[in-house]
Amino acid sequence: MLQPIVYVFPIVGIAGLLVSLALYREVMRSDPGTPEIIKYSKTIRSGAFTFLKREFLTMLGFAIIIAVIIAFTLNTYVMLCFIAGVTTSSLAALIGMNMATNANGRATFAARSSQNKALNVAISGGSVMGIASVSIGILGVSIMYILLSFFKVAETLEIITGFSIGASFTALFKRVGGGIFTKAADIGADLVGKIEIGIPEDDPRNPAVIADNVGDNVGDINGMGADTYQSFTDTTIASLIIGSIVAVQGLRGTILGDKAIIFPLMVIATGIISSIVGIYIIKILLKYKIPIMKNILLIGFLTSWILLVIGVFIFAKFYLNYMGAFYSTVAGLTAGVLIGFSTNYYTMRRPIRIISDSAITGPATTIITGISFGLESTFFPMVLLSLSMLISHYFAGIYGVSLSGVGLLSILGTILSLDAYGPIADNAGGIAEMTKQEPKVREITDRLDMFGNTTAAIAKAFAVGATAAAALSLITAYAEKAGIGSLGSLDIRQPKVMAGILIGSVFPALLSSIILKAVGKSAQLVIKEVRRQFREIPGLFEGKAEPDYNRCIDISTKGALRKMILPSVISLLAPFVIAFTLGKEALAGFLTGCMVAGIFLAIFMANVGGAWDNAKKLIEAGRHGGKGSESHKASVIGDTVGDPLKDTAGPSLDIIIELVAAISLAFVPLFLKFIK
Repeated sequence: MLQPIVYVFPIVGIAGLLVSLALYREVMRSDPGTPEIIKYSKTIRSGAFTFLKREFLTMLGFAIIIAVIIAFTLNTYVMLCFIAGVTTSSLAALIGMNMATNANGRATFAARSSQNKALNVAISGGSVMGIASVSIGILGVSIMYILLSFFKVAETLEIITGFSIGASFTALFKRVGGGIFTKAADIGADLVGKIEIGIPEDDPRNPAVIADNVGDNVGDINGMGADTYQSFTDTTIASLIIGSIVAVQGLRGTILGDKAIIFPLMVIATGIISSIVGIYIIKILLKYKIPIMKNILLIGFLTSWILLVIGVFIFAKFYLNYMGAFYSTVAGLTAGVLIGFSTNYYTMRRPIRIISDSAITGPATTIITGISFGLESTFFPMVLLSLSMLISHYFAGIYGVSLSGVGLLSILGTILSLDAYGPIADNAGGIAEMTKQEPKVREITDRLDMFGNTTAAIAKAFAVGATAAAALSLITAYAEKAGIGSLGSLDIRQPKVMAGILIGSVFPALLSSIILKAVGKSAQLVIKEVRRQFREIPGLFEGKAEPDYNRCIDISTKGALRKMILPSVISLLAPFVIAFTLGKEALAGFLTGCMVAGIFLAIFMANVGGAWDNAKKLIEAGRHGGKGSESHKASVIGDTVGDPLKDTAGPSLDIIIELVAAISLAFVPLFLKFIK
C-alpha cells in the first residue's frame, strides 16, 4: 500500500509549473522592443520551430518503432512508460525553447536600460525551463509510480525504467540533432564572417547569422533541456530502484522498508522548492541594483544549496531515521559544488588568460594550450567523483551512491535556470548587433554571455557527476537482476568481462567521432553557401542587399536530421549486440567501461570548449589588440574547434552512458530468455 506522502510529490510538480507560468507571464509583460528587434526575434523563432517540427517527425518514426518493439519483447506497461518519458521530455524542452525565443529580443531591449534589467529578463526566461523541467520530472515519475502501484503491477520500478529510456531517447535525438545544427551554423558564420570577410559577429550581412541564432535555441535550449531532463529523471529512477532493493535486503542491519524508496523523491521535492527560492533571491537582489553579476548568481545558488541541506537533514533524521542517507546526499551535492568551482577556474580564471596569451603566436599554440588545460581539468573532478562515491558508499552502501547522484541534481532547477539564461543572453547580443544598438548594449549582452558560458559549463559538470552515480546505480541494478550477483563480484580477469570493458571504453570515442564528423561535414556545406552568397549577391558586403538566411537554415536542418540518426541507432543497439554476442557479464563490463571513459571525455570536452570560448571573449574585450587582431583570429579558431566539443559531442555522452545502462536494465528479462 502506498504511503500517503507519495501524493505530495505530484502537488510539488504542479506548484512548480505554476511558478514557471508566473515567470513566463512576467517575461511576456516586458517590452518586446523596437520593430527591428521584433523582426529579428520573430525570424529566429520561426526558424527554430521549423527545425523542431521536422526533428520531431523524424524522431517520432523511431519512437513508434521502439515502442512496438518494447511492447512485443517486454510488455505494454514498459511501452507506456517509454511513451510518457518521450512525451514529458519533449514537453520540457519545448517549454524552454518557447520561452527563450520570446525572451531574447526582450533581453536586448532591456539592456538599453541597464545590465540588471537585461539579466532579470534572461534569468526569468531561463528559469521558466529550469523550474518547469524539474517539475515535469517529479510529476511524471511520481504519477507513473502511483499508477503502477495502484494497479498492482509487478516489478513496478523496473517497468518505470521505460520512462528513463524514453527520456534518454528523446534527449539523444534532440541533443545530437540540435547540436549538429547549431555548431554547423556557428562554425560557418564565424569562419567566413570573422576570419575571411572580417565583419563582426552576428553582423546581419552574414547569411549564416540567423541560422547561428536559431541554433542557440534548438541546441543550447531545446537540446540541453532534454539532456538535463533525462539526467534528472534517470538519476531519480535509479535511486528508486536501488531503494527498492535496500527496502527488502536492509542496509547494514537496518530495515528501511518503503521509506528507502520515498526518500529520494523527498530530496528531489525539497530541491525544487529550494531552487524556486534561490531564483527569487536572485530576482530580489537584481532590484537592489547590485553591480557584480557573479555575486548575485552565486548568492542565489548558495541559497538553494543551504535550504536543500537543511531539508535533507530534517527528512533523514525524522523520516528515514538513518543519517547515513543525509551524509551520502550531501557528499554528492558538495562534490557537485566543488566540481563547479573547478569548472569555473578552468573556464573563467587563469587558464583562459594563458590561452588568450597563447593566441599571440597563432591558432596552433591556442589549440595546444587549450587541450593541455582541458586534459588537466579532468583530474580534479574525477578525483572528487571518486571520493564522493567512496564516502557515500561508506555511509549507506550502494544506496548512498545513488543518493549522491540525487544530491548532485536536486537543485537542478537553479542550475538549469542559470544555464538556460546563457543562450538567451547570446541571442540578445546577436539581435543587438543585427539591429545596430549602441555599443554599451552589446557590452552588456557580452558580459551576460560570458558568464553564461561558465554557468553552462558548471551545469554540464553537475550533469556529468549525476551521470556517474546514476549509471553506477543502473549497472548495479542490472547486475542484480541479471543474476550476476553484484557489480563487485565481476572478475575482470575473465576474458569476456575484460573484452566488454575494453569495448565500452572506446564506445564513447567512436560516437564522439561520428558526431564531430557530422558537425564538420554540415559546417562545410554552410561555409560554401556563405562564401557563395558573398560572391554572387551584388551589394551584400556593402549592406545594400539582403542575404538568403533561409538557405543556411535549410542546409543546417537537413544536415542535422540526416546525421543524427547513425549515432542514435548505434547507441540503442549496442547493449543488445554485446549481450547476445559476448554475454551478460560482458555487458556489465561494457557499461562500466562506457561510464568511465564517457565521463572523462564529457568533462574534457565541456571544459576545453568553455575555456576557448571565454579566452576569445577576453580578447574581444580588448586584450592583445581586441577584435580584428591576429590574436583574435587565432582565438576564433580555438573557439570554433571547441564549440562542437562542448555543445554537441560532450553533452551527448551523458545521455549515451545512461541510455545504454537503462536499456540493459529494462531488457534483462529478454536477455535471460536467450543467454545462460
